[in-house]
Amino acid sequence: MITKRIIPCLDVRDGRVVKGRRFEGIRDVDSPVALARYYNEQGADELVFYDITASAENRALFTDALTAVAREVFIPLTVGGSIRTLDDFDRVLKCGADKVSVNSGAIANPALIGEAARRYGSQCVVLSMDVKRVNGAFRLFARGGRVDTGIDALDWAARGVESGAGELVVNSIDTDGVREGFDLEMLDAVCRRVSVPVIASGGAGSMEHFVRLFQALPSVDAGLAASIFHYKEVAIPDLKRLLRSRGIETRLEGDIP
Repeated sequence: MITKRIIPCLDVRDGRVVKGRRFEGIRDVDSPVALARYYNEQGADELVFYDITASAENRALFTDALTAVAREVFIPLTVGGSIRTLDDFDRVLKCGADKVSVNSGAIANPALIGEAARRYGSQCVVLSMDVKRVNGAFRLFARGGRVDTGIDALDWAARGVESGAGELVVNSIDTDGVREGFDLEMLDAVCRRVSVPVIASGGAGSMEHFVRLFQALPSVDAGLAASIFHYKEVAIPDLKRLLRSRGIETRLEGDIP
């Protein structure tokens, strides 16, 4: 049985990890290096690092913090933030990233997905999507959730996978930071359109929310969260043991590979 992954997310601004609610009310949390070290020790399956203002500020991703984080982890590291060209892919991979997340850069230049997949392999290309309901439809947003692109999010997901994206991170702006559970309706709609791994993001407020996610949507491969892990409200080993007790397979320290 394929194990479900638990993935903390580091939203980094000005060299610090921050967190908000529905992409607003941003608060300082901690050093990305300290949190990366903690999650590596906690048994996180992967780690995501987003430079959350790089696209909005039209600048390159800060690599100093990324390089320092990469030194602390021995788990797969996905990195995103103002990834617009193959040179940007190359730069963050050389800093220690295992996978590269594209969002606004792919919206501006959809060909980037295919170009990166051909050069680095689909397994390296993660399409990140910020999605919000607009007049009852799932709409794709850009530039850190600030700009409504007018693009149907489900069509965009399918197009991205057809172009070569090997994984999707689907973040619900409607539930981000609200801590009332993942957006199951939206995630189900996305999973029905694609055949690659889907990572659910936005809304986790308790361990039971992960249980509900994986029980309701077995096709979801991973759950991503920030606040409940950053503030140590939920310990990853405890979460994984609970999931196992509910019949949901996860990887725990000591498991035989």
